Amino acid sequence: MPNAGDLSGRFIVVGVSGGIAAYKAVEVCRLLVDAGAHVAPIMTPDAERFIGKTTLSALCSEPVHTSLWDDASPIPHTRLGQRADLIVVAPATARVIAAYAAGMSDDLLTATLIATVAPVVVCPAMHTEMWEHPAVRHNVATLRSRGVHIVEPEDGRLAGGDMGRGRLAAPETILAEARRVLAPTQSKLAARHVVVSAGGTREPIDAVRVITNRSSGKQGHAIANEAARRGAKVTLVTTADFLPVPGVSVVRVETAAEMKSAIDTAAASADVVIMTAAVADFRPVPIAEGKWKKHDGVPSVVLEPTPDILAGLGAAKRPGQVLVGFAAETSNLVDNAKSKLAHKNLDIVVANDVSQPKVGFGHDTNAVTIVTKLGTSAIPLADKRTVAAHVLDSVEASLHPTQEHP
Repeated sequence: MPNAGDLSGRFIVVGVSGGIAAYKAVEVCRLLVDAGAHVAPIMTPDAERFIGKTTLSALCSEPVHTSLWDDASPIPHTRLGQRADLIVVAPATARVIAAYAAGMSDDLLTATLIATVAPVVVCPAMHTEMWEHPAVRHNVATLRSRGVHIVEPEDGRLAGGDMGRGRLAAPETILAEARRVLAPTQSKLAARHVVVSAGGTREPIDAVRVITNRSSGKQGHAIANEAARRGAKVTLVTTADFLPVPGVSVVRVETAAEMKSAIDTAAASADVVIMTAAVADFRPVPIAEGKWKKHDGVPSVVLEPTPDILAGLGAAKRPGQVLVGFAAETSNLVDNAKSKLAHKNLDIVVANDVSQPKVGFGHDTNAVTIVTKLGTSAIPLADKRTVAAHVLDSVEASLHPTQEHP
């Protein structure tokens, strides 16, 4: 039973889409109302095939909304989107997830999702084969990269008696996520300047070809988004194209030299610098003019080292500034991380073994070991938003008392 009043005064929109799990939205709404929230329900036309409007209208704080065309409110999606402190979509079908990811507003629910700047919690529910389809996984990853909170489906009995992953998370789990997202920030990062780098740099060989690596930038963007949620002033220096959450200042770069210039400028005023980016260690020299042609034969590519951005930051680190490095390894994970921590004057090293399944480059998940001067802590395989939260917890623990707000 939730503690009454812990969501008091919060305006929460609950979107219900057309899946068999729609019946569980009744309990989600009841729990939110019991916790003190004002709950405004939206049902898609397909949702009405599974539960009746009267049920939700009776349990929620106002009648169910179903149409973009409402005589009482000519622009209901704008009204609901602007008033919302939080939007919860439970269940979220593959169609709604795809429409939200693509920015399509073909019903009241998707229009409201696009017309809000409030945090959004999406709770998928579908058959296992649908949940594991590459298109669905891609759409979920897209939403995550934009700061949408995903409550993963659970394993259990599905429609038709099948067993597998895809069952809507328990209503109590969804309530707990709503509480977490809306919890007042007490972060030590509030109003602090946090600089984050993300993505893999690209070093040109000629006018067409580049040397790069497999880094997608997902982990760096997840860290930047989480820092912004904790109230930090965030500068994100990135090579990736993901859209960050509102409030993150983005500097787009491509090469190691461009990243160094942007990082050095931002770091001068930063309280925390988190170097998540996979910066190239070498670059071609010279860069060929135009494009090399096959008929000219196999070219000779000469490499020179790029500047070590992290070592430079460590040498210039101000008293009290927290500096975090990342180490993508394939062996001797902790030993290499400890060596990097000492030699580059870092406060924290986040190390991962990118040879392991679903870890690191290109994945939506990661498993890391966080190394500090006081010890190590292992974070098992989890989504990158969860890993970001652990990294920033370590950053907050490393902040000097003089850096905290009075």
